[in-house]
Amino acid sequence: MEKRKSLIKIKPKRFKDGEIVKVSFMVMHPMDTGMGKDKKTKKLIPAKYINSVKFVYNGKEITNMTVWESLSVNPVFTTYMKITGKGKLTVTYTDNTGEVHEKTKKIKPKG
Repeated sequence: MEKRKSLIKIKPKRFKDGEIVKVSFMVMHPMDTGMGKDKKTKKLIPAKYINSVKFVYNGKEITNMTVWESLSVNPVFTTYMKITGKGKLTVTYTDNTGEVHEKTKKIKPKG
């Protein structure tokens, strides 16, 4: 399995305990539908796409998304969550080939 680059962004950058923030998870992934052809070999490129994304904050699931192959390459998944103190946000995805990737970000409210 290849190592994927990913990023969790929280907006606004400065937030207080009790605020609702926008959380975006970006991941480098080919999102191949299985219908595209390799330009050199003319053979179909096997399907490889994210089919599940889960956001967990301090052990509590915030949201769980079911995804289909029609998303763009390097997709961005966004949700909103209420900050309830210091903690850890973990975003995990699984793709149709069984690849699992996890990214974690520490949450520290200001003020």
